[in-house]
Amino acid sequence: MIPLFLWILSPFFPAEGHPALQELCASALFILAASTDGLDGYLARKRGQITTMGMLLDPLADKLMVTSALVALVAYNPTVVKVWIAVVIIGREFLVSGLRSIASSEGFTIQASELGKLKTVAQIVLVVSAILAHQWHQWTLTIVVIPIEWIAIAAAYFAVLISLVSAIDYFIGFWHQIDHASKTRRGSYVLSRNKDVNKAGM
Repeated sequence: MIPLFLWILSPFFPAEGHPALQELCASALFILAASTDGLDGYLARKRGQITTMGMLLDPLADKLMVTSALVALVAYNPTVVKVWIAVVIIGREFLVSGLRSIASSEGFTIQASELGKLKTVAQIVLVVSAILAHQWHQWTLTIVVIPIEWIAIAAAYFAVLISLVSAIDYFIGFWHQIDHASKTRRGSYVLSRNKDVNKAGM
């Protein structure tokens, strides 16, 4: 869905005569992508069909979709998605991917926390509201006014905050695991050396 999403947000999308078509199509596609991302993980766990390839591709696809959306929105709606906001959020994804790769090479995994799920929700709200804010500053529904642009700006800063907090939480979990693995290896090494010394003494 990523190439299609980027094409919709590009100047090449044929939206002449339909001023809101571009925003509505991009928003609908991103919501669909986010929904399928959550659905396939749920079905895999429920049916016991979790695979190594799925564990690799699922977070990769999620990160590529969010990264693509943020990069596109820096140009599409720079009022909401500023360059530094995109850099912080995307940088967090690179950091977590790197830590996850190191953890995997060390033989352990770090469980996703509730902060990670909240971060995902915040990013979805940010992307969708930023797309819609390109066309509408607010929606007026009878007596209710929905300030779309303000929601998008608030979601942007909240997404940055939760990204930083979740990155710190993830790093702490990683550090505890790697420290525990290191102590276990040192203990095994000392035990092995003691056995060798005892055998030599005999």
